[in-house]
Amino acid sequence: MTLLDYAVLLGFALVILGVALASIRLIKGPTLADRIVALDMMTVQLVAFAGLSALQSRNAAFLDVAVVLALVGFLATVCLARYLERRNAINREEQE
Repeated sequence: MTLLDYAVLLGFALVILGVALASIRLIKGPTLADRIVALDMMTVQLVAFAGLSALQSRNAAFLDVAVVLALVGFLATVCLARYLERRNAINREEQE
């Protein structure tokens, strides 16, 4: 095994650890904003996983998967942030 193979394996281990920690934050919360950030972090970790898979298999098709996943993750985060902003605005109007 080359040094690159060891680095990729270490990267896989760290990505899996990051997904596990983010899933704990996703479950525990306590606020909706924490859950949105955890979901975004999990998306970034999955993009990194796809990039590492491309390195390991020497197949560029995984990079296409990473780009699509990054775009979908970005759009989901923007939509959830807008939902949270509107929800907070409605709550402020009800309190007045």
